[in-house]
Amino acid sequence: MAALVAHYSAYVAVKNNESNVITVKHESDVYEFETLDQAMAWAKELGEFVTIQFNGTEVVGKFGADGISDGRFPNGELYTWKKRRRQ
Repeated sequence: MAALVAHYSAYVAVKNNESNVITVKHESDVYEFETLDQAMAWAKELGEFVTIQFNGTEVVGKFGADGISDGRFPNGELYTWKKRRRQ
């Protein structure tokens, strides 16, 4: 949910021209994009952990998991998550 809120906030900031350049850091390289949509599309295609910076905000993660179907991500990776409860 936080990532979705950050994405929406970033989208609004870019649409309002509050930021001219959006940077994406991958390993030791930095890439620049004009819009958040371009930066997110590139990060999604890359499929690796990145940091997107804009307007004093950072969004980090591996972009591209649109949903889970039959226990797998769209790229075929197995989705595993174990919920542990203390009893």
